[in-house]
Amino acid sequence: MSPSPSTDQPPVAARTAYAERLDLPWWLWLAGLVAAALLAVEIWMGASGVRSWLPFAVLLPLAAAGMWWLGRIRVGVADSELRVDDARLPVRFVADVVPLDAAGRREVLGVGADPLAFVVQRPWIGGAVQVVLDDPADPTPFWVVSTRHPVELAESVLTARDALTLSGPPAGEPG
Repeated sequence: MSPSPSTDQPPVAARTAYAERLDLPWWLWLAGLVAAALLAVEIWMGASGVRSWLPFAVLLPLAAAGMWWLGRIRVGVADSELRVDDARLPVRFVADVVPLDAAGRREVLGVGADPLAFVVQRPWIGGAVQVVLDDPADPTPFWVVSTRHPVELAESVLTARDALTLSGPPAGEPG
């Protein structure tokens, strides 16, 4: 006899439904390091002494640290929350999630963009999701978050919201 499925897996709210890091592609790393090396060569220009090694010792690690910092953002759905870096959105406030391709993202963030929207956009990532909010206490109408897998992220957020709706309101909140 096998144990029941409920004892094998953690509850739905505790599982990580989606996780992604918005890191830079390899070709941007290569371009950044080449640019830093060219700048170091320009500063060096055949000089001797400290000027022969200091530009390389400073600029290459700075370029690598800067590119790592640009790709540090993590996006995920876990514990009934959409997590984008250090921002948290409880899925109970999600009205809808719309996967966007590059053209859709450009339209949402273009000339008619809402200035109150929460945006985490990375230009090297083509896709995004628009998370429409339903929270009367929050002036933010929606979130726009870059992602390499917009359909999967949208499905994860909606699945977490629907699971939360089926299990009822959190303790201490009116139903």
